[in-house]
Amino acid sequence: MINFDYPALVKKLRDKLIISQEELTKLLEVSFAMINRWENGNTEPTIKAKRKLFELCKENGIEAE
Repeated sequence: MINFDYPALVKKLRDKLIISQEELTKLLEVSFAMINRWENGNTEPTIKAKRKLFELCKENGIEAE
């Protein structure tokens, strides 16, 4: 997925699940710094993290746009 808006997806996921960045770290098994960097657009998730992110969206009925 070229030029995918990961910051918006992470924020959308957190908003829908009503969870903090810290809580999302536990669900995706990544560091707080990584979640923060993704949401702020500083870095992009790794392939492994993208799979977990999209699976979590799918499980919760969140459409990745």
